[in-house]
Amino acid sequence: MNRMPLTIFLPQASRIAAGCMGLGGDWDNSPVSKEHVIQAHQFLDSALESGINFFDHADIYTRGKAEQVFGRVLVDRPGLREDMFLQGKCGIRFAEGSVPTRYDFSRDWIVHSVENSLARLHTDYLDLLLLHRPDPLMQPEEVAGAFHQLQKDGKVRHFGVSNMNGHQINYLQSFLDQPIVVNQLQMSLTHLDWLDEGVLVNHTEGQAVSFTPGTIEYCRSHNIQLQAWGCLSKGVFTGKDVHGASDAIKETAGLVKAFSQELGVSREAIVLAWLMRHPAGIQPVIGTTNAQRIKACGGAEDIGLTREQWYQLYVSARGRMLP
Repeated sequence: MNRMPLTIFLPQASRIAAGCMGLGGDWDNSPVSKEHVIQAHQFLDSALESGINFFDHADIYTRGKAEQVFGRVLVDRPGLREDMFLQGKCGIRFAEGSVPTRYDFSRDWIVHSVENSLARLHTDYLDLLLLHRPDPLMQPEEVAGAFHQLQKDGKVRHFGVSNMNGHQINYLQSFLDQPIVVNQLQMSLTHLDWLDEGVLVNHTEGQAVSFTPGTIEYCRSHNIQLQAWGCLSKGVFTGKDVHGASDAIKETAGLVKAFSQELGVSREAIVLAWLMRHPAGIQPVIGTTNAQRIKACGGAEDIGLTREQWYQLYVSARGRMLP
């Protein structure tokens, strides 16, 4: 049985999370339209009907409009909030004039970001807050102060990180009173460094792997839930035209299709089941807002890929044999 540390903190949370990055229209300052709100209603309905009650936000998604339209839905249907789990992210700041896009883990910015997210979402609290990307100028005492204030004020219940390695998490955790309970990383059949790092120990091929050793093991040993963003690989295995793609992509797409037909499930479900077969109990964060694709993802947790099927997909996606 897959281990899922998140159930320690959020026992009713779904095994799959719905990413909200596609809500709210374009990444510009144009206003939210009626159509965007309708899309958010349909997105929420599709997720809930598929057994997904965990929603992943970030303050930057469509420049705050993703949170805004989601919040409009909660205003229209206030009874939904207590039956769902909302995860937010902060720490990325857009370019302003001559100042480039940058990261900001200062106490003031974290608190400011959360308060703005809560206002847009029309909710009093986030179930989880993640720091979006590592800030080289981070002063961990300031992060600790922000987390303490947000938890004390009832605005955030649990905390995590995104795109951090085990060393960074370990260092940050040493300053915090609250446990880091989530680490969201890019993991999929097209992004395999997280697996190759462990497989290619003591092998020259491992020198080309860009993933910090020990991160997966650190998270597993400290009950930190691994979440996977980019998990559907932009549809290359689930129906997207792969005519000009690599042989590895084509072969893997064919395997996914064959397994979906053999097991009588969608191709999306096979792609997610491959991630969820890993003993770390990975929680996929699907990024689609398409109702049909969301429903196609539902039920992935009930698919038990065999060891042989799992390795067939892994080796095919690598495009070369294991050492």
